[in-house]
Amino acid sequence: MARTGRPRSGPDLVVTDAQRRELVRGARAATSTQAYALRCRIVLACAEPGAFNTHVAAEVGVSAMTVRKWRNRFIEYGLAGLADEPRPGRPPSILLDQVQQVVEMTLEQVPADATHWSRSAMAGRSGLSKSTVGRIWRRFDLKPHLADGFKISTDPLFVEKVVDVVGLYHNPPERAVVLCVDEKSQMQALDRSQPVLPMMPGMPERRTHDYARHGTTSLFAAFNIADGTVIGELHRRHRATEFRKFLTSIDKTVPAELDVHVVCDNYATHKTPMVQQWLAAHPRFHVHFTPTGSSWLNQVERWFGLLTQQLLRRSVHKSVAALEKDVRDWVDQWNTNPRPFVWRKTADEILDSLARYLQRISGAEH
Repeated sequence: MARTGRPRSGPDLVVTDAQRRELVRGARAATSTQAYALRCRIVLACAEPGAFNTHVAAEVGVSAMTVRKWRNRFIEYGLAGLADEPRPGRPPSILLDQVQQVVEMTLEQVPADATHWSRSAMAGRSGLSKSTVGRIWRRFDLKPHLADGFKISTDPLFVEKVVDVVGLYHNPPERAVVLCVDEKSQMQALDRSQPVLPMMPGMPERRTHDYARHGTTSLFAAFNIADGTVIGELHRRHRATEFRKFLTSIDKTVPAELDVHVVCDNYATHKTPMVQQWLAAHPRFHVHFTPTGSSWLNQVERWFGLLTQQLLRRSVHKSVAALEKDVRDWVDQWNTNPRPFVWRKTADEILDSLARYLQRISGAEH
């Protein structure tokens, strides 16, 4: 007579509190292999009341035979039964526990005499070779020698300003021009103490590490998001007076029949009574402020990066006038073949990404 009813789940599987903590850790830890994490999830699912092999298989995404195998292995051997069976041939020289130890120390500790691990320091601590430590770090994409920076805006109007500025990028108003405005301040005219040695086959360009300063200047720039053209103006000083003069230059350059939407940061010179009075007298100008500490929202900052990379970083100038001439020539050359930037992220995508990042770093603090 054929059997009827639901298939048996197999032998009873009991998980202690200590075993459950280790299973949850193994299922989530970054140091677990995918196979071991899967086995931990299988056992955790089997430990639920009334868990049948077929149901667990469907939940985890494996076959019922696989569920039966690891259920029985755990019942017979406990946590040790979830490890890989010994394979024929030479045993691995580096054990999984040693790999896990290196990864955990890299993530959770620092050496006593430094702010971060080096390969030699980790090798001395773990007993492994420096090359082995390097392979483990590459395998888990760990780079203790690198540190990146970040700044989270505390602007109470952060969301509103992001939506406003990004909305301009994606849907600029009709019969209007959108200009990203800022100042590249304190550009230094630097002259190396000795002549620069030109590049030769097999040898890069070389320059002395010391230099003489010959003064500074500031570039006021307005980047047109539609066509990439730039309105630029150089001033030796960097005050509200110079910013007002630059707004006047924009007013003369942009056709009178177009409104002007200006995206700028919260720098004090952009908000003085003098500037506010000028804006009130020119109603076609509409100012949109980026959130505090969020200069990445202003497209002209990306253009300033190109200016720095292609001209300022390796230039040599014996006077401020020489620097200003080169900057004007560079801006004029840019405007002969302007290139607008393509802003792809929507405001919702930016805010969602920031929310995920905040959730991740807040979890790391506990």
